[in-house]
Amino acid sequence: MCGIIGYVGKERAVPIILNGLEKLEYRGYDSCGILIISDKKSFIFKKVGKVKELAEEIKDKKIDGNLGVGHTRWATHGGVDEKNTHPHFDCENKIFVVHNGIIENFFELKKDLENKNHKFNSDTDTEVLAHLIEEYLKEMQFKEAVLKALKQIKGTYAFLIGSLEKPNFLIGARKSSPLILGLGENEIFLASDPTPLLKYTNKFIFLDDYDVVFIEDGEFEIYSLLLNKTKEPKIEEINWNVTEVSTSDYEHYMLKEIKEEPRAILQTVAPRVNFLKKEIEFEELEKSKDKLKKIEKVVFVGCGTAYYAGLYGKYLFEDILNLQVDAEISSELRYRNYPFNSKTLLIVISQSGETIDTIEALKKAKEKKVFSLGIINVPGSSLTRLVDVNLLTFAGPELAVASTKALLAQMTVIVLLALYLAKNKKTALPIEKIIYEFKDLPLKIEEILRRENEIEKIAEKIKKFNNFYFLGRKFEYVTALEGALKLKEIAYLHAEAYPAGEMKHGPIALVDENFATIFINPYNSLFEKTKSNLEEIKARKGNVILISDKEENDVFAFFKIPTTIEIFYPFLTIPVLHLLAYFTAKKLGREIDRPRNLAKSVTVE
Repeated sequence: MCGIIGYVGKERAVPIILNGLEKLEYRGYDSCGILIISDKKSFIFKKVGKVKELAEEIKDKKIDGNLGVGHTRWATHGGVDEKNTHPHFDCENKIFVVHNGIIENFFELKKDLENKNHKFNSDTDTEVLAHLIEEYLKEMQFKEAVLKALKQIKGTYAFLIGSLEKPNFLIGARKSSPLILGLGENEIFLASDPTPLLKYTNKFIFLDDYDVVFIEDGEFEIYSLLLNKTKEPKIEEINWNVTEVSTSDYEHYMLKEIKEEPRAILQTVAPRVNFLKKEIEFEELEKSKDKLKKIEKVVFVGCGTAYYAGLYGKYLFEDILNLQVDAEISSELRYRNYPFNSKTLLIVISQSGETIDTIEALKKAKEKKVFSLGIINVPGSSLTRLVDVNLLTFAGPELAVASTKALLAQMTVIVLLALYLAKNKKTALPIEKIIYEFKDLPLKIEEILRRENEIEKIAEKIKKFNNFYFLGRKFEYVTALEGALKLKEIAYLHAEAYPAGEMKHGPIALVDENFATIFINPYNSLFEKTKSNLEEIKARKGNVILISDKEENDVFAFFKIPTTIEIFYPFLTIPVLHLLAYFTAKKLGREIDRPRNLAKSVTVE
């Protein structure tokens, strides 16, 4: 889950590497390091802590050099200290490596190298590669030594590799961890994802597993370890706006991205809804109509917030399509003997498109000939190239670790897909009314966001509590899960989500005057059932925070949402809970965009 960036070109590498690390910091922020090489010398700086601290330390130093690499770390092997901060070197401090991933056989490799008198300076798995290359250099040239070393590595990796003796030469290698090439004029970039490079180019090459790219003097060549030959690159364009990867005038990325939730929905809807014909149009699915007609079962799979989107999809597809539908957690599904077959539709959900557990679950399912769709936010990412059909969300880049706008964009695609598949099917749901409601939905969310001061006042009231329940039924159980996760992620408060009907089967034992319960209970078909559970909490002196479009005065706190169609209430209640978590975390002085122990793109098991 670390972030890596490299540059070879005509400009000073320092600002490019530092800017890139700042944009990649959501991938890990235990420590960071940079290496800059010029014709005459090299500069190495490492820091435990944030990129801004590293930038402050070196801002007054005159550092020239047109080749650089940078790394921001999420610790796996070895503690959070300077000796384990990347880059890592061989015995002679000439060969350097930065790495995202895990070398599974590093212990055996390290032991063998130590027997050959190699001395290690860190506790990381990464350092093994530098020493392995050093060992092979005794017999062969640098490129050949790197290729031979890579063939010995088991596990996942995105590597940047170079030598202080080669100031215009850089190597990138990828297996199961993301690595992309950015192409400028007489300059080439390498990074974990496109966001740090959008300032410089919109032309990218997404490396495949076992690809190794050799970069020298503005030229590059891609060699496949799998094919044992060079391969032609496929250049793709990503036209995200540069302003989308900055905080603009907002204090935090997370707040900015919450405020972008209405736009994320609009951008995802626009190319797929014909409001004049009242029809859903998925150009991506036109060639797959026959396969989709034969589907007998649907399985949604994802991790964290993406799993919650899948759970929303389960409830929705059951209502609209009357199919058997499951929602599964990727890290569990990949190790189960799940009964996939050729009539199963697998829908994988991921913001980054690089979630390792989801990738592995998909690979396992594909062995059983499932048909797969991807609901993914990052074009060109690993999952987009593994699924049969991409249904991209158009939320734009999301840089806060806690996902917000991506969830609503994922849910938007799920609604549109359900309506598309419902063509010529009998359903009790008002399809045309649902389509029309997409026009008003972003406006209703904007109304909620304009009332952020009301939510901030609720945050002020609840910040004194240390324990929370989030309760809702059916679609609002999804909302409860998301609200509890966000409060845990960024406010570091204990929060659990339950279907409201489960409260009396054990959890209610914890409720007293020191306990807060957040009810998500819009005026829908389950309103009265959930209200009964609310009264059970009040009867035990629990503190009720209610989110609903039905007034309720006798509660600890209340936020009124607009009224909508039942399936769309989560689109209104989720932004409330996103803001509630945000303001609670802010009042408690938490690190909102980079919460402790977390990273956004989970590329290790």
